[in-house]
Amino acid sequence: MGAGAFFSICFGRRDEDALKTSIVQTFLLIMGITVLLNVLVYPGMDPILHFLSVPAKIYASMRVYLQYIFVGIIAISLYNFLACLLRAVGNSVVPLWFLGISSVLNVILDLLFVMVFRYGIAGAAIVTVISQYVAGFGILGYVLMKERQLLPARRHMHFDADMMKQVWNQSFLTCAQQSCMNFGILLVQRLVDSFGPVTMAAFAAAVKIDTFAYLPVQDFGNAFSTFIAQNYGARKGDRLRNGIRTALAMSALFSVILSFLVALNAAPLMRIFVHADEHAVIASGVRYLRIEGSFYIGIGCLFLLYGFYRAIERPGISLVLTVISLGTRVVLAYALAPVIGETGIWAAIPIGWFLADAAGLGFYRNCRKGIGI
Repeated sequence: MGAGAFFSICFGRRDEDALKTSIVQTFLLIMGITVLLNVLVYPGMDPILHFLSVPAKIYASMRVYLQYIFVGIIAISLYNFLACLLRAVGNSVVPLWFLGISSVLNVILDLLFVMVFRYGIAGAAIVTVISQYVAGFGILGYVLMKERQLLPARRHMHFDADMMKQVWNQSFLTCAQQSCMNFGILLVQRLVDSFGPVTMAAFAAAVKIDTFAYLPVQDFGNAFSTFIAQNYGARKGDRLRNGIRTALAMSALFSVILSFLVALNAAPLMRIFVHADEHAVIASGVRYLRIEGSFYIGIGCLFLLYGFYRAIERPGISLVLTVISLGTRVVLAYALAPVIGETGIWAAIPIGWFLADAAGLGFYRNCRKGIGI
């Protein structure tokens, strides 16, 4: 994501050499980190599961799933790298097509591997990995055949310390932001697990619905980041101002509609993932969706702020906003859960979003003159 913002800035400046050199440096950096992570996750598997306080009855199954799913890390990195590159130069349709193909393939193979071949949890993980590699190598083939103007020439294919430093500076804090976000989610997951199987099952199902519901808002933030970065690189202040106003209005409207639909249909949505007889799980999931899902406008604004600060080469502010959002969420969840139970965990989420939004808008007032808006 950080590198994608850097690509957009180079593209906005019409600096082809910088763009192609940065593509090479970014690929080396991302794939190096990916291979390192892929090596580390296997010896770290049991410590991760113990940290999450995974109940003994599902420990073995979860471990089997992770053994297979970690194989897909390289494919995820390849897809995300190339998708960010294409979006950076204005092509957001092709990444969506390959993601859609991958998702449909995942569903079809899930039915085949789990319901026909009876491979169970391992089968579900294998299917996910297959789908990820289809998306990764599919988009790679597209770039090699259809986007040859983006391919670096021989003169770009060397280690460039200055360019690597620029890419690293733009990317490192974005990586730190994402890592903080996921670490905070792990801490909340650990608290959820302590409430037992009913809350765990409700949380797992509700988060699927939740993620699917606000994924368009998240991608809207990424598209907004590309727009801002290109115009920031081209120094077009008027387009920046108009784009910010339009994006805020569109995101707010979409988020409000989304919140209404999720809150209204919380129970039917839960029954997509949970058997109708599991009333306690459904009731817990409905509470989550109606408390947290009523405030998607908070996360919609936060995604825009993340994208904005990445695009204007201030990823450190995005990191600060993540720390505020997740820090508040974790602290409040652990403080409220002993008092009001799982409701405290769900309520902590939107509170964290709005506090981060307030901080992000405050930072915006201070930096707008520096970027010409």
